[in-house]
Amino acid sequence: MKGDRVEIVVDAGDTTRTYEVVASRAGRRVETAVRRGVVEVSEVTRSGSVVRTARFMATRVLALVEQPVPREDSSEATPRPLREDPES
Repeated sequence: MKGDRVEIVVDAGDTTRTYEVVASRAGRRVETAVRRGVVEVSEVTRSGSVVRTARFMATRVLALVEQPVPREDSSEATPRPLREDPES
């Protein structure tokens, strides 16, 4: 969903560096994967096409923080009656 972001903190020798991958348009999402010692963070469209990818050596990644956009959950909304009871 637009606005989803992942922050990656990487050890760069004597300092740390922070990178962000953000879902920049509506319908896109950010996916993370760890494969063969590589952390891969990708921005993906609805159809599954990868728009951009950031790759980091897993041994250098200090933190991987996923920050989803707050979504409104329909179960949290207060239900309202469909109509008033005619007997009362």
